[in-house]
Amino acid sequence: MRLETMTWIEVEAYLRSSAGVILPTGSMEQHGPLGLIGTDAICAREMAWAAADHCKAIVAPELAYAPAPFNMSFSGTVSLDATLFIQVAQQVMGSLAHHGFRKIYVLNGHGANLVPLREAAEDVEAEVRIRSWWDFDGVNILRQAWYGDWEGMHATPSEVAITQHTHRIIEDPDLPPPRKLTSDFITAHAGDKHGPPDAHRREFPDGRVGSHSALARPDQGRQLIETAAQEIAADYRAFTA
Repeated sequence: MRLETMTWIEVEAYLRSSAGVILPTGSMEQHGPLGLIGTDAICAREMAWAAADHCKAIVAPELAYAPAPFNMSFSGTVSLDATLFIQVAQQVMGSLAHHGFRKIYVLNGHGANLVPLREAAEDVEAEVRIRSWWDFDGVNILRQAWYGDWEGMHATPSEVAITQHTHRIIEDPDLPPPRKLTSDFITAHAGDKHGPPDAHRREFPDGRVGSHSALARPDQGRQLIETAAQEIAADYRAFTA
């Protein structure tokens, strides 16, 4: 069930038997030569919709605008200041809590959202669980089997595969593999700590950060969504029980 296509009467009826809601969060930022600008929001939304089919949850519209300052030197990226994002997330979750959604399950698709989402959740009068779609074991087994170290950190083949399945395929047969990342770099830049935008583009001129997007296939995206949906639904049921 999608909140934006329900009536208030249908929502009120739902709340008589359930206090849970899924809130996807993503970003609007470049995802390399093969990835769509809205990849993070698309992945979270599509997985939330698929999970809701299993657990009969309401899915709220995704928070698609988010902090992505490091990608502002790439055309199309839209970035919110972290403080503003916290305020928006608080007000969205606060509105949901006001109506009786006491269990807010945030399904995230953008690493830079995690710290501000946790801060936002502190002032919401509801229980909030924050999960990223890559937190789940079954999803990571597939990512490791298909891509290994080429999953990288940004414009990953797994997320590109998802948008290939749900939207469209962008082909570039001459796209070479990106530069391999060291373990020290991965540790230092976890959570999308990628520095000033101009310096970030100089270091990663095509937007990929250690991610070999050309390995993506739409059938892999389908499997990732199906696997994630089952794991997310199980986690949501445990959260709302």
